[in-house]
Order: sequence, then structure tokens, then C-alpha cells
Amino acid sequence: MRRTLLAALAVIAACPRGEAACADPATVVHSTVNIARSFGESESDVTGTVAIRGTGWFLSPRLIVTATHVADAMRLSAQEWNDLDIRDGESSRSVSARILHVAGSAAEKIAVLALSSAVPDASVLQRRTEPLVPDERLVSVAYPKGQLRFAGGRFVRYGDDGQLAGMALLEMHDGDDRLVLDHGASGAAVLDCDGRVVAVVSTLITQTIRFMSSVTRTSTAWQNPNVVSVPITVLKDFSGAD
Repeated sequence: MRRTLLAALAVIAACPRGEAACADPATVVHSTVNIARSFGESESDVTGTVAIRGTGWFLSPRLIVTATHVADAMRLSAQEWNDLDIRDGESSRSVSARILHVAGSAAEKIAVLALSSAVPDASVLQRRTEPLVPDERLVSVAYPKGQLRFAGGRFVRYGDDGQLAGMALLEMHDGDDRLVLDHGASGAAVLDCDGRVVAVVSTLITQTIRFMSSVTRTSTAWQNPNVVSVPITVLKDFSGAD
């Protein structure tokens, strides 16, 4: 399985900085899944939430990585197994999951979920240990609003204060769409030009514009970071053994 993924990644070549795209994320779509947990009447809260969706990617056929706030919103725990719906394009399955490991020192962290059974056709992503450099080209595959989307962009800088300290700040977009990694994209892998994971999507940086009775949510201005992500290096001490 890993040999198959490496063969697919062989077509990904590093591109000169300044070009719009780095790699073709379509080559690694089977590494990324839409994950969802539905709540029954006994589990629904006062908000009336009936389901939570996010994005995850395979660290192994039995391990999925996502953002901690996705796992928390799904009310997953380290002790109990809960059913998750995992969808890869048109293919979907139900599997039980629990939190195996949490990594990171900032407010947002990375959660590694253990699956009760392996996903046989999962494509596994490799992690990168070297830090990012300014303007390095990046790509991402995610499921915002449950729909498969691709994004390209660049690394801007590491956060150095407040809640952003240590986070990787990115500028990511799909053409003119700077909200491509919106709700449901949390947990998506951000890849370098060699197809290695460098960060995990946490949240968008947005602003709200009010004009009379109209309220519009927009992204940041061009040439500014619009995505906050957790560097994959926080998982450096996790072996990935399942």
C-alpha cells in the first residue's frame, strides 16, 4: 500500500516559488476522508446538534489524524469506542474509533484516532520533520461542508504570541476562493511539494463586515495568512504504531 502511494507521489515535483500550484492533490485523495459522528436523541445537547463533520487523514490503515476540536466536538474519548462514518469520495463505511494520542502544547492540538478495524484501501501519508520556510509552496485536500476540495498556497510564518504562538500560519486558496478550508476542513493535512504532511488545518482567519442589515463573513486580504494550522512536528515523538 505504501509502495502504491509512493508511486503516485512520484509525479509530484517541487515547483519554483511564485508559481500558483505546488503539487497535484488529486494524487493523494485516498489519504483523506470526511469523518462524521451522528448523535441520537439521548446524546443531543441544548444546541440541537445532530451530527459533527470534519476531515481526517491516514497515518496508518488503523490510525486517523484530525484536529482536537473535531474529536472534542464529536465527544470522542480515550476510554470508549464510538461509531464514526468515514467517507472517501463515493465510498463510505462505519467504524468505531477512540482517541489514542493527543499532541501539541498550544490551545489547538492534533488528535490521533484509533480505529477498531483497519481500512484496507487507505493511502498512508508520511510526515516531514524539517521546519517550513517562508513562501514555501503547499497544498491541501479537505472536506469542507462534506465536499471534497483542493487548496494551494504558501507558508507565511510561525505564530509568535498569544494563542497563535507556535502555530503555522498559511495563505491557502482555491483560485479566488480564500474560504475553501472552511467549516468541515479542520483536521486536513497540509502537504509540501514532496507530498509529506507539514501541518494540520485548525481554523480560518476571517472578519465580519456589517453594512446596514447585511452581515458578510470574509477572508483576510491577499498576501496575508488566512489559515491557522498545527505543525506536524508536534507528533515527532509518536511512533505511529497501531
